[in-house]
Amino acid sequence: MKKGMSVEEYIDTSGQWADSLNMLRAVLLKTDLQEVIKWGAPCYTLDGKNILGIVAFKAHVAIWFHQGALLRDEQKKLINAQKGVTKAQRQWRFDSLEEVESELSIISEYVEEAMANHRAGKQIRPQREKELLISEELRHTLDLDLELKIAFKEFTKFKQREFVEYIDTARRLETKQSRLEKIIPMIKAGIGLNDKYRKS
Repeated sequence: MKKGMSVEEYIDTSGQWADSLNMLRAVLLKTDLQEVIKWGAPCYTLDGKNILGIVAFKAHVAIWFHQGALLRDEQKKLINAQKGVTKAQRQWRFDSLEEVESELSIISEYVEEAMANHRAGKQIRPQREKELLISEELRHTLDLDLELKIAFKEFTKFKQREFVEYIDTARRLETKQSRLEKIIPMIKAGIGLNDKYRKS
């Protein structure tokens, strides 16, 4: 996505999902929510706090409720798309424009409930990040190479943890060593273990 892209541009470049996004947007613009672009997609805030976002993927369109775990979800529409990563966020997926159209009244109810929860001060706070425990093999390698150690510290805790788990999940010493040899040039080049799978 281009830097500085507007909501209209985001929707216009969403291919087959443009009509679905426009339909969802129309519901949201009737509320007190403020429309902004965050993380490259339309986000809707209240009092400066993120309430929800809409986004187009390859196979579906989705609404992200930032405090979705607090919603009653009587219709069983919400899923935790990032189990083990997020406690609060929930996603509602739509596979077609017809599905969005048929659910408009329920969508409005969920949005109103999310806004009411915010106004009532309800919130699931993120847990403090656990201390990163670096295995002996990786720590020894970092201690022997100052350039590598500095480069490793430049990564976010999340990306550091990916490298640590990549080494730790190897059962055999030979596998640990071959994995270490693979990640050393990646770390020095500032490339995360799974960067190639992430959208830029």
